[in-house]
Amino acid sequence: MTLRELGEEKLLARIAVSGSKSRQVVGGVRDDCAVLKTAAKGWLLLKTDAVVEGVHFRASASAAGVGWKAMMRPLSDIAAMAGQPQFALITLALPGKTDVSWVTSLYRGLRRAAVRFGVEIVGGETTAIAGGRVISVSVAGRVDAGRCVFRSGGKVDDALFVTGRLGGSIAGRHLKFTPRIEEARWLAAHFDVHAMMDLSDGLAADLPRLARASGVGYSLQLARVPRSRGCTVEEALNDGEDYELLFALPSDEVARLEKAWPRKFPRLPLTRIGNLVRAGKNRSQTLRGGYDHFRQPE
Repeated sequence: MTLRELGEEKLLARIAVSGSKSRQVVGGVRDDCAVLKTAAKGWLLLKTDAVVEGVHFRASASAAGVGWKAMMRPLSDIAAMAGQPQFALITLALPGKTDVSWVTSLYRGLRRAAVRFGVEIVGGETTAIAGGRVISVSVAGRVDAGRCVFRSGGKVDDALFVTGRLGGSIAGRHLKFTPRIEEARWLAAHFDVHAMMDLSDGLAADLPRLARASGVGYSLQLARVPRSRGCTVEEALNDGEDYELLFALPSDEVARLEKAWPRKFPRLPLTRIGNLVRAGKNRSQTLRGGYDHFRQPE
């Protein structure tokens, strides 16, 4: 069986660690970040991510834009746990023929993204590669123990929300997005957010993941899915690389959230798109689609 036949989700189910012997590991094996207890106050968040030429960016893409994206992708995962990023390690795998000016511009983007959220780049690695360019960023951050939000805490009748608008990222937004770190930390500080994740593979892939992790189903109101200008509902569901927040919270907190959000974040839309329901009781069509790395055309 090939990876294309198996698919990314089933591959992760096979290789993911089922548990840890260490009492320091809080969870997060199938979540947006690994979460560890430390001697210091709060929990440690760890995340690594990579951008690959031909997969996450075209060869013609701005090197500074590639650097921005490479840093912001793991920071978006930190945001999904309501955390604060602190340190980053950069690994570059580049062909020897790469122009030095490209690497200089790449680092300009990496540093600009890091400074935006107070992240310090503290090291990394460089290596040669025979194929396309690869940039991997590993980030460490922290979160207050009582405010860490996992994918697995969703409950029946929770309201589902997404930030921003979805779809059309390939037009250039995938190199310019800003992780919702401030928004996620504010949500966790002021509301009982039961479950949260960032939308990287598209709502059609990520909403079922959140529901499965929580052991529930979902009811999605397709007409309410917020779309980027010019995008269809299908594109909003499947394009991916939105890097917006998808979260669930008790229905009795909806009115307070919808009143407070526009005051705090007047430029960022917030949309209720449905509810979590009992497992096996999805009242909308079963979502299929989103981005799967191993099932894209080569």
